[in-house]
Amino acid sequence: MQVRLVKRYGFEAAHRLPKAPEGHKCRNLHGHSFKFEVEVRGEVADERAWFMDFGDISKVARPIAEELDHTYLNEIPGLEDGTSEILSRWIWRRLAPALPGLYRVTVYETETSWCHYHGEDE
Repeated sequence: MQVRLVKRYGFEAAHRLPKAPEGHKCRNLHGHSFKFEVEVRGEVADERAWFMDFGDISKVARPIAEELDHTYLNEIPGLEDGTSEILSRWIWRRLAPALPGLYRVTVYETETSWCHYHGEDE
């Protein structure tokens, strides 16, 4: 049986979008209560009746949330243009080497605005 498991994390951070058009409000320094979801997919092993322990996802993803919490994202290498699109790819690249079955990273900038990222091959 093929399944997808999803775990959500949150962090508070500030950023500005220097490539936004002149006069756009997001060029100004502002903050968000960011959330990101990590989705893995794979086969359920009959002998365990699960694909992956949610705790194994957290071992890889929680340190990323802690690293980003209460930061100015633009000062983090790779996030100088910290849009949701760039942030989702940045998180993916940190997760992928240690998280088999990684399928999707979703970054929520607000409750109504988010970005899904499925890796370089999608």
